[in-house]
Amino acid sequence: MRVKINGIECDFNEGETILNIARKNDIFIPAICYLSGCSATLACRMCMVEADGKKVYACNTKAKDGMVVESDLQNLWDERNEIMQAYCINHPLQCGVCDKSGECELQNFTHKARVNTQKHWIQDTHKPHKEWGFINYDPALCIVCERCVTVCKDKIGESALKTTPRGGATVDASFKESMGKDAYAIWTKFQKSLIAPVAGERLDCSFCGECTSVCPTGALIGAKFQYTSNIWELKRIPASNPHSSDCELMYYDIKQSGISKQKPKIYRVSNDFSFATLNKAARYGFDTQNEAFKDEKAFKVLCEKIQNGVIKNIKFNSYITNEEAFILQNLKKKFNLNLLNDEALKFKEFLEEFIQNAGEFYSASSEDIVKSDFIVVAGMALRYDAPSLSYKINNALVMNKGSGLYFHLFKDKGVEKYSKNFLSFTHKSGEEEQILYYLLQKFSTDELIKERLKGFFVEEEKEIEESINEEVSEFVTEKNEEGEEIQKEVKKSVVKKVKKTILVNRSIFAKNLGFDEDKVEDLLLKKTRFTLVVGSDFYFSKKAKKLAKLLALIQKTTPFQIFLNPTHTNTLGVALLCDLDKEAQSGEILGYNEKGDFSFSYEEYCDLASASLNQQEGTFLNYDKRVVPTNVALEFGGYFLNDVANALGFDEEYTIDYTQKFPINKGFSPIAFDNLDNFYTNGGENKRGYVLNVSCYEKTPNLNYEEPEFNALDIKDEILLYSANPSYQFGRFSNRASALNEVIFLGLSEDLALKFGVKDKDLIKLKVKDKALSLSVRVDKDLVGAAYLPYFDEKIDTLSFFEERVLKASLEKIGGSDE
Repeated sequence: MRVKINGIECDFNEGETILNIARKNDIFIPAICYLSGCSATLACRMCMVEADGKKVYACNTKAKDGMVVESDLQNLWDERNEIMQAYCINHPLQCGVCDKSGECELQNFTHKARVNTQKHWIQDTHKPHKEWGFINYDPALCIVCERCVTVCKDKIGESALKTTPRGGATVDASFKESMGKDAYAIWTKFQKSLIAPVAGERLDCSFCGECTSVCPTGALIGAKFQYTSNIWELKRIPASNPHSSDCELMYYDIKQSGISKQKPKIYRVSNDFSFATLNKAARYGFDTQNEAFKDEKAFKVLCEKIQNGVIKNIKFNSYITNEEAFILQNLKKKFNLNLLNDEALKFKEFLEEFIQNAGEFYSASSEDIVKSDFIVVAGMALRYDAPSLSYKINNALVMNKGSGLYFHLFKDKGVEKYSKNFLSFTHKSGEEEQILYYLLQKFSTDELIKERLKGFFVEEEKEIEESINEEVSEFVTEKNEEGEEIQKEVKKSVVKKVKKTILVNRSIFAKNLGFDEDKVEDLLLKKTRFTLVVGSDFYFSKKAKKLAKLLALIQKTTPFQIFLNPTHTNTLGVALLCDLDKEAQSGEILGYNEKGDFSFSYEEYCDLASASLNQQEGTFLNYDKRVVPTNVALEFGGYFLNDVANALGFDEEYTIDYTQKFPINKGFSPIAFDNLDNFYTNGGENKRGYVLNVSCYEKTPNLNYEEPEFNALDIKDEILLYSANPSYQFGRFSNRASALNEVIFLGLSEDLALKFGVKDKDLIKLKVKDKALSLSVRVDKDLVGAAYLPYFDEKIDTLSFFEERVLKASLEKIGGSDE
């Protein structure tokens, strides 16, 4: 369909709003309160337009074929001028020191609407500043656009903010006659409300900081950034989130440290909030840089050890760029080295098994998830493993009126907030395959699979209510021609509801997993776009190959698209670029950002310092199979991996010279780093890097069906210990940041803390296999039946305890938090 906006013909699809169509076509319509991908609130009314001669609001008005829209008329700007006047009433005149000045939308639209007079007034009220941890709130600067409330509900899924009574003076009724209708409405609403935490005085959330990003004024601001810099002094460096596999677009905002110290410093991380949502690690975990000099002696030792065959292995992690991974692969080939990365190897083996059976790559992207209306999540602690992905799932549930199922080993109250139609179920360790068998049983269109799963039903009685038509007789009194009363029998049909017992087939898998199939049927009504999201529990399972085969069957024979969430930032890139080995060969180990016989790392224990990810140019392969660029924010004075490669016979001046040399047969494109884009268009189109060519992985499917097994891990007096970080930690790399740095702890849900008689910060002894750890307890109020052991502390290698993501453990209390 087509609509004409300001004389420009624009194509659109049914259901699109005027404002979003305009943005896709780079047509400016002012809007303060509206956020792309969120619900319209009509809080500001600045987006007023004339559509076919009638005034409407572009943010919530759906376009019609042939519609003619005007947004730049003088009468509309006169009304917008009045609205901006209303917003400026009693707004503090502190632009010179306000943290938002220079990127303030109130400032911008006041100028755009040519406000140069103020005709209205009202008594002001005292509004003290609020300190909410990572976030500060200045109510005097708040215009109650409700963006923060909206983004927290519609994107993040935490609903931690609300509007609250302001306690301000009532707007003089006489102004209603002298003020435009929209201006008076927003002023009246504004004068009644402020923003406050839902939990009372304390902001109870994950502190992703998205509310500070969307705030159009300086009302909500990062506590550490406040009063540190003027916006116009900062230089924006486009980059990609280095902490998690979303690798979302973000910017390092830098300037010199001070007058006497000219060295650049990162002051904050910002984002294009309309389309790029950041997690807490991305926003606050930015000062991970390594201060180093060129240690020529250590560099020479390293090169000689590789050259002379002393080093025979390189152990590394997936917090590296594709270019670094490619250099490691080149070193492996030239010097017959073994590459050791257990986490990436598990994912690589799982992915290869999936492709071998499906004959293709996993099909879904995060954009597909956002467009889905039925989502199943399994094999991952969603908010803890992948907070950015959880935002997209919540957004789909809210905006698409979606529904779905979440399966995990423990209950997460945070996930349950997303939607009453997103049902959570806990299962035992070892029952993961039953989730996939249920989906095949329920959704597969393959006759052979349906036949093989017929035996996994049981017949049960079910009481239903049925409507039947029943003929009833009644006598009515009528008068005949002579006027005599006579009784006459009248028959009529009435609808009667009766209860009836029928036999139905119930899935054994559903019964074992503890969910009501009738509820699932209700959730599935009118659903058309299905996505199954899985994670690391599957990759590290002893049954990983079987689970990969079942997922391949689901992708090929059901409506579901499959999304595999890579464990770490560049797990997918490492898995495709590196030939990984299961064991070390005889000889020394070079630890690249890991411990080894010789460590080339950004951590304290290193023999030779390496660069942090905010000091490197390169690319990541994110969970959407998209090669995205990241840029240098801060200089590094030491040696790069490329320097080692060049000393050993390779010859590339810069690390990014490898970007265009990635293997085409793995789906990469021969595009130079400097030719990679890194932005979203006004309409939200992703222009970041390029999408991997997955067609090179297409082959004849080798679909294998294996019979179900029913065996779960039995837990009695012990606890089921899960290997996971809190939602803002992704490993030792994120823990390097000053805002996130902390000591390892044991995460316990409130019910388990009560069971073992411990409280927050108590000291306990955790016994795992033949090892014992003394740790403090952190009680996690969001979880039920959960105990998790993080792996972000470089002092304790807790990952070495786990073959899978779970194991049995026991704990005892040593002392209280005050002992």
